[in-house]
Amino acid sequence: MPATTESVVSHGSAVAPGAPRTRPLAAEIPARSGVGLRAPHYREILATLPAIGWFEVHSENYFGGGGQPLNYLERIRAEYPISLHGVGLSLGTTDSLDHAHLRALKSLMARIEPGLVSEHLCWSSVAGRHVNDLLPLPYTEEALAVVCAHVRQAQEALGRQVLIENVSSYLQYSHSTIDEWDFIAEVAARSSCGILLDINNIYVSACNNGFDARRYLNAVPAAAVGEIHLAGFDRMDDLLIDTHGTRVADPVWQLYGEAVDIFGARPTLIEWDTDLPPLAVLLQEAATADRVRGERYAHAA
Repeated sequence: MPATTESVVSHGSAVAPGAPRTRPLAAEIPARSGVGLRAPHYREILATLPAIGWFEVHSENYFGGGGQPLNYLERIRAEYPISLHGVGLSLGTTDSLDHAHLRALKSLMARIEPGLVSEHLCWSSVAGRHVNDLLPLPYTEEALAVVCAHVRQAQEALGRQVLIENVSSYLQYSHSTIDEWDFIAEVAARSSCGILLDINNIYVSACNNGFDARRYLNAVPAAAVGEIHLAGFDRMDDLLIDTHGTRVADPVWQLYGEAVDIFGARPTLIEWDTDLPPLAVLLQEAATADRVRGERYAHAA
């Protein structure tokens, strides 16, 4: 159905039996909290239609032309806005971009009509070999040129803006010449992409690498921030590990509040990928994000 003929519904609200179902507008990801859509929760979401603003999925999980996961995604898309979040495009690779990957993503976009499309500022492949990780980049002029070219190519192929997400890191390259926060800001400026700001990743990387998380926040161009991620981490001796397997930690909530002071209200996702809890726990975390954002944004206003 063309976007111009669609009408907005109250997401998470019940519709009378037999009433026509309308799909939320493609561009509407509200400045509310959402949660990651995971397979164990499909049926409960459709049965209960929880009062959540939106859902985000990993794009690659739905690249097949059919099957049960895509069927559930389309049914949930009929009730809520969806954001597509990629993990495999490898924008920082020295290889050419994977055009088959881009075609599959564009096909999924046409089918789901996502409100936002995002990828990671990292590399995960080289010489045609892929690793199951999101590896940080050396922050150099050479890497900056490669990433900007790839982001522009991806946006041209997809026909829309892409948000890029900062990843967590456990080391720094000795030959980096640009601070991470300046690097991501420059990518946004040169390629006209948006930024998906992961607050947990900033906190984890700041603790591991000894920089000031607040300096990072203040260096990011506010107008470019289109989405925020929150997640949990674990500790291994003196190292913080971005596991996405626990509740959001108190210092990350504090940093999120400061981010709201700087950037205002933005769509905010609760990420939880390992040791997946009941849906009710994710909804509780999302409600906390709504409360923190509402209090800080109201205070700033």
